[in-house]
Amino acid sequence: MKILFALALPLTAGVLAAQSTPASTTSAPASAAAAETEITLAPLVVTGASSEQPLIVTLDPRAPAQPMPAQDGADVLKAVPGFSVIRKGGTDGDPVLRGMAGSRLIVALDDQCVLGGCGNRMDPPTAYVFPAAYDKVTILKGPQTVLHGPGNSAGVVLFESERDRRDTAGYGGMAAVTAASFGRLDAVVDARAGTPEFLARGALTRTEGDDYEDGDGRAVHAAHERWSANASLGWTPDARTLVEISGARSDGEAAYADRMMDGVVFDRENLAVRARREQLTPLVASLELQLGYNYVDHVMDNYSLRTFAPSMMMPNPAVSNPDRETTGGRLVAELTPGGGATRVTLGLDQQSNRHTVRSSSNQSADPYQAKARTPDAEFSQWGVFGEMTCEIGEAGRVVAGARLDQWRAEDHRARVPIGMMGSVPNPSYGHVRDSQLASGFARYEHRLSSAPATLYAGLGYVSRFPDYWELIKNESATSVTAFGTMPEKTMQLDLGANATLGALDLAVAVFASDVQDFNLVQSSYAKPSGMMGTRMAVITRNVDASTWGGEVSAGWRFAEHWRADASLAYTHGTNDTDDRPLAQIPPLESRLALAYTQATWSIGGLVRLVADQDRVAVNQGNIVGQDIGPSEGFAVVSLNASWRLTDALRLSAGADNLLDETYAEHISRAGSMLAGYPQTTRVNEPGRVLWLKLDLAY
Repeated sequence: MKILFALALPLTAGVLAAQSTPASTTSAPASAAAAETEITLAPLVVTGASSEQPLIVTLDPRAPAQPMPAQDGADVLKAVPGFSVIRKGGTDGDPVLRGMAGSRLIVALDDQCVLGGCGNRMDPPTAYVFPAAYDKVTILKGPQTVLHGPGNSAGVVLFESERDRRDTAGYGGMAAVTAASFGRLDAVVDARAGTPEFLARGALTRTEGDDYEDGDGRAVHAAHERWSANASLGWTPDARTLVEISGARSDGEAAYADRMMDGVVFDRENLAVRARREQLTPLVASLELQLGYNYVDHVMDNYSLRTFAPSMMMPNPAVSNPDRETTGGRLVAELTPGGGATRVTLGLDQQSNRHTVRSSSNQSADPYQAKARTPDAEFSQWGVFGEMTCEIGEAGRVVAGARLDQWRAEDHRARVPIGMMGSVPNPSYGHVRDSQLASGFARYEHRLSSAPATLYAGLGYVSRFPDYWELIKNESATSVTAFGTMPEKTMQLDLGANATLGALDLAVAVFASDVQDFNLVQSSYAKPSGMMGTRMAVITRNVDASTWGGEVSAGWRFAEHWRADASLAYTHGTNDTDDRPLAQIPPLESRLALAYTQATWSIGGLVRLVADQDRVAVNQGNIVGQDIGPSEGFAVVSLNASWRLTDALRLSAGADNLLDETYAEHISRAGSMLAGYPQTTRVNEPGRVLWLKLDLAY
């Protein structure tokens, strides 16, 4: 693997240094038309994503992409430098940005916050997303905004739908179907219609897949299926007003290769109301109110999607049924003092969520459906925030913001389980925690006059309240409850540049963070167990930590129909308290892509190179997983092609992992011992996958 990186890094550096190529060493194009073709012609299959604005990346979730077009919210983020995904099976992986996972990364679906119910993270927020049901995905890296809720020490991911008022009556939409190896079949239909007064939209999606095989032909317990339905109706009496009601419903099931249970219900209900008025006064550019309700009902068991195998931990058919009800809203005003050179966003947001659970250790004799739901925790948060963008002269811009959040958490658990020993009284039963946490950031951006380039430097601070998994799910080092875990405080410096230098597009982003009271999750922690000696527990503990790293990406149009893309991403983390590596940090990764594009077709390839990772802290990590040991690097080669049959119809195809490599992501979960399946160190990625996608825009 080190030899592969030795070969790849010079090539990557060559692309990144390409400003000395055609744009500066050759004569002007033969014609303006040829130059325009060279600039605008882009590959029809997306193999990567780069930042065109400081710390902001946007994706088209409907575009054909390699790896295979995404079927959940984590999949669509794989192409963004700095992101990795923790694999557990065929779907519902947890996204990781710069080594940070869980609630450190805010995920919002049309401004709605969806909090999963599973205590073992079967259903992260991205599990309830079919990307093609949305028009755009926006990623904001680092603690460089305060507009989208509290706690975004890693960043923000926004799945967004368009709400443009129509000037005339009309209709439109899209439909797509993707078929692939291992029984993969995805379908989406999105229809919309409107007049100048009304907007209506509906989207239906479905995805399914069988167990897949890794490169060695070993079956992975990974079958899944999911469906979703989204609908909205808007009233636009004039060009400045929007009143919208929207709803969503989804469900599914998923097999997991890393644990003793599978997810058999992922039922989500959503209802939202939005009202927006623009140009109220010369000062008030807009005022928007949003209200939302989300309910997640999740069921997991050890028999529906697998052959039941009695074990010491689960001798009988067992079921767990958590749910979570989340309500919230936000009121936001956009102001333009001074005629528009300065924009100020002021607002307040609120969220409350209630988590309950019911279960059965013997479903045959004691069905869970007959039991009452028992609340174990409630959380609420009120926040007030302000963010300002101010132009300074002709070249400078300052973006800054601050927010203050009031948090409240209540522990409803009368007893807490301690493994096979049953349960014990909860010392924090009925306890209430109240915290006031402040966050803020400031960033300066400077546009160079000598080249179309922007340099930036930002400093951000985030106070993050412990989430359900850190506070309720685990123990602490000194107690059977972790309800006293301290909030996490992150200070991060972000530096970078975005530039277009002739035929080269370049984005560089580096960061360094200092985290006080980092919420570390540690498994296999030895605790005294009375006369029985010791027992192993999963605990949450506060440590001090630091991380640094960054991403570099470049796109080089070195000929009229050719484009090369390259990226590097690296994160280095240290647990300063324990003087050891910070766990669950992905290794150095590089992507190299080459595409040849004509007006109606394109062909290309992607090489993904991932280095070894030997900086590990076994049994330490986050709410998703813990390190299990060093990992080997790998190289994956993929090919793609696309043909635009008409202006509205496009056919795309690809071969992912063309060489049938056997590999696993360093941060992926450990493989579990399942009847009928070989156990692997980590949950391996799929072997060679052939896929075909047909999409229609009308």
